[in-house]
Amino acid sequence: MVVHIRLESHELEVQPGQTLFDCADRLHLPITNSCGKKGTCRECLVEVAEGGDLLRPRTEEERHLRGDFRLACRARIRGQSGTIRFRRLRWSGVQIVDSGAELPETSRRFDPAVTRDGAEVRLEGTPIAETSGPIYGLAVDLGTTTVVVRLVDLESAHIVASQSFENPQRFAGSDVMARIAYTADDQESRLRLTLAAYINEAVAYFDCQSTDIYEICLVGNPTMRDILFGMDVRPLGQSPYRSITEHEYRARERTTTGLSLPARQLGLQLHPHARAYSLPLIGSHVGADAAACLLAVGALDEDRLIAIVDIGTNTELLVGNRRRMLAASCPAGPAFEGGAIACGMPAFAGAIEGVQLRDGEAPTLRVIGGGPAVGVCGSGLVDVLAELRRTGKMSELGRLAGGRFAIDAVNNIYLSESDISTIAQAKAAQVAGWVLLMRRYGAVYEAIERLYLAGGFASRIAIDAALRIGLIPPVDRAKVHSVGNAAIEGATLALCSRPLRLQLESFVKTIEHVELETEEGFFDAFVEGCRFKPIAQQSRGSDVDNPTIIERA
Repeated sequence: MVVHIRLESHELEVQPGQTLFDCADRLHLPITNSCGKKGTCRECLVEVAEGGDLLRPRTEEERHLRGDFRLACRARIRGQSGTIRFRRLRWSGVQIVDSGAELPETSRRFDPAVTRDGAEVRLEGTPIAETSGPIYGLAVDLGTTTVVVRLVDLESAHIVASQSFENPQRFAGSDVMARIAYTADDQESRLRLTLAAYINEAVAYFDCQSTDIYEICLVGNPTMRDILFGMDVRPLGQSPYRSITEHEYRARERTTTGLSLPARQLGLQLHPHARAYSLPLIGSHVGADAAACLLAVGALDEDRLIAIVDIGTNTELLVGNRRRMLAASCPAGPAFEGGAIACGMPAFAGAIEGVQLRDGEAPTLRVIGGGPAVGVCGSGLVDVLAELRRTGKMSELGRLAGGRFAIDAVNNIYLSESDISTIAQAKAAQVAGWVLLMRRYGAVYEAIERLYLAGGFASRIAIDAALRIGLIPPVDRAKVHSVGNAAIEGATLALCSRPLRLQLESFVKTIEHVELETEEGFFDAFVEGCRFKPIAQQSRGSDVDNPTIIERA
């Protein structure tokens, strides 16, 4: 008997009895592990897309996994013929940044918590080490789908290197609610330990000693952040959907929703006295990542009306300026990051990020890394939907002739009506957020002076395509700015500047959080948002109480 193996774009024929780890080894495709394939580290996660019945049942070491996830070193092929298709969790690889790279804000407010006095290293003025070596910090964006880690020189504010990886917590579910539910039976803290192990693995790839890292600044939505800090996240899964830290802040049991703990308590292998610090939350599911975005775009000093949308599994939307700011969470799900889509994937090498259709020709594709396509990421999905609408191959309601569209027939990458329905619901949550938040603020889209598109997805998105399918509102094209991963930029600023941390701590306490589901008109806005068409302009005098802007004094 022969089993046909397909690992991403690579193929292999093997005999039964081998593990999926063995297959990856033969293809020279490494899989993360730190236990020598003994099944104890539980880091060698793979997702089986086809042929799961050709594998032996899950072992005791795999009992914590959900869905189609297996441990590559435990998943052994049974004595049957057939095809098994699986994939590894993806890594971007280390990106070495120009040694002169520096964030503009740091030149004005550079004042890190970690400093040097001769050979002495101090944290908030307290001696913690003696060394003549470098002093580094980490900025980390804990995304539900993707985690970004950045190494920063704390004596110069230079960004030394960065990399990203697919969040390994996906074995518990692709969205925050699934992971919250998982923690109820997670007696071994497997979600926290697995993520910590992957962060340690990322650090090991940097050209530095882990003991030269003295502080880590973490941002993320409340669920991702609180899991890593070892906190009970179940309150975030039930009304009023607040972190324990927010409950305690409201009860005046703490002065901030920010967190600070020894890094070793999180399972992070840095300097023994390194500190883990998290920016404060804004409210409910609008977390420290959204707060970091405010730093990145200079919102704390902004007088103009601006809007920030960080598009991801848990999309955050902020509208306002330094005098008044509204915030809302739009539970979009993982579709725009490639999750819950048959051929979807995050924006790593092999992902289709751009699509163009011409009559009678195969689609023209732009693939990250330039090699063969493995799947399609969020920006590619937006492109193909916009092109299908432009060419009339898809209706406004997302209907396709034949029910499926081949994006890359050679590599069997396609878009189905089921995928389109998933994307429509993700888009609708965001559209509802725009309609209701602008209505609450008392402003029309024309009044927005700057619309910032944040997140890794936004850095690759074609703005015209996003406007065509109604992913973003009808703001003057010149006012729309893609700012990439603003969360990691904000985390880096906070890592390098204590004054900015304090300013942000004060500002977030003034932000008004809006619960979209309780707002009048939510259902109607959501249903309308499911359609693939441009978002309608608000009619003056009906959608808003004031045709321009209403602000508090």
